[in-house]
Amino acid sequence: MTYWPRWPPTQTPAEMLAAQSCLRQYSPSWTSVLQLAYGYVALTSLLRLVQSDHSAVQRHRSTVVECLRETDASLSRRALELSLALVNSSNVQDMTKELQAFLKSCPPDLRADCASGILLAAERFAPTKRWHIDTILHVLTMAGTYVRDDAVANLTQLIGGAQELHAYSVRRLYHALARDISQQPLVQVATWCIGEYGDFLLENCEETEPLKVEEEEVLALLEKVLQSHMSLPATRGYALTALMKLSTRLQGDTNRIRQVVSIYGSCLDVELQQRAVEYNMLFQKYDHMRAAILEKMPLVEHSSPQADEKAKGSREVAPLSEDQALVPTEPQTSKLSDLLDLLDDTSGDTRQPPPLQPSPEGGVVHLLDLPSTPPPPASIPTLKVFEREGVRLNLSFTRPPGTPALLLITVTTTNSSEDDVTHFICQAAVPKSLQLQLQAPSGSTATARGGLPITQLFRILNPNKAPLRLKLRLTYNHFGQSVQEIFEVNNLPVETWQ
Repeated sequence: MTYWPRWPPTQTPAEMLAAQSCLRQYSPSWTSVLQLAYGYVALTSLLRLVQSDHSAVQRHRSTVVECLRETDASLSRRALELSLALVNSSNVQDMTKELQAFLKSCPPDLRADCASGILLAAERFAPTKRWHIDTILHVLTMAGTYVRDDAVANLTQLIGGAQELHAYSVRRLYHALARDISQQPLVQVATWCIGEYGDFLLENCEETEPLKVEEEEVLALLEKVLQSHMSLPATRGYALTALMKLSTRLQGDTNRIRQVVSIYGSCLDVELQQRAVEYNMLFQKYDHMRAAILEKMPLVEHSSPQADEKAKGSREVAPLSEDQALVPTEPQTSKLSDLLDLLDDTSGDTRQPPPLQPSPEGGVVHLLDLPSTPPPPASIPTLKVFEREGVRLNLSFTRPPGTPALLLITVTTTNSSEDDVTHFICQAAVPKSLQLQLQAPSGSTATARGGLPITQLFRILNPNKAPLRLKLRLTYNHFGQSVQEIFEVNNLPVETWQ
């Protein structure tokens, strides 16, 4: 076999000529070892040159696509890498069709790379939102178990932001779910979409074929997902939440939904049982709040590295004052604290505390009052409440002098590991005798190696000076895995509540 030297990077024209020569010697119809070697050397050389001379490598795109059909694993893998590198805004639709055809028949060890590559290319170069949604659905239908963990969150974010495509998306997903409930990421997206926009299934949509769906069919499909042995616990959680949301979106009787939810109140899965118990309480005790609590989810802005850097720069240029940071941005959180009910009040006092009001002075001390101003209270030590694989959660406390019943807790999440923490969400609950407001976090990504942390402010009003307890629920993605932690914080300093 002819030995091909390793050309140095400075000889790019010579390397291109060598790669073109190898491509002329290679033909997909030949299967000899020498011909496969020519093809592998050519693809390797072109892959090294694609960044420096993208247009020159584009001329060989048809030959590269033909190499995807090769039975040789090393050759098809190198062709896949080069095909993904050749995708741009002008050829994304044609290349995606070729890659989807390859995904349908490629070996299992290449499916994850191919599926992830298609999703990334669609995210970067999608010509329209509808094409983007169709592409992701096609990948989830064929290789749902091979996609990345953030595929479900990205698609729900995309559908939620395309208001004009809500009816189209829910009908497409309903059809896909009715055909196959084995692809778990697809099932999770479909159940989420049916729960949010299930009312569109009963209406006519001009962009899809006429579809006649009865309410009983929709509920039966979600019950099938709940009862299927192929459904993961997270998938059952999506389905149970979808049923609850349909109780406010469909016009029929909700007794069937009540019965299903009550059954899972004794489920062996603790997470699903807790969710079912909370939903039962919502039916029984807070039915007047059900429609407001189960309304459609608001659009959450998608965070990107560019946006994080921009936000970091803006905070450095113009940091917020304390008074600005205390303005509530999510007033509905106080209503949800009763629903969560993660902590019961042992004293039995369920009186509603008075609403939070700013001090009449606006937090500014007049110069004439300075001599009579009491000394500032002693600082409360910072408390570390969570640490796992480099992810640390610290609580710092502040008691405003003018409002002794108010406690401000700043939650700071840092990441010293080698991988970013993404889609971070921190939820909290307190006993009913206290009032809790959660401010919007600074972001959802904690960058690796001690980069930009995530901060969030909790405001707790404790007029009766009851012992303070917190229950925290953390969800995030780290090292390619979805992590969820639920724990109580019972060792808060005495100064936080006395």
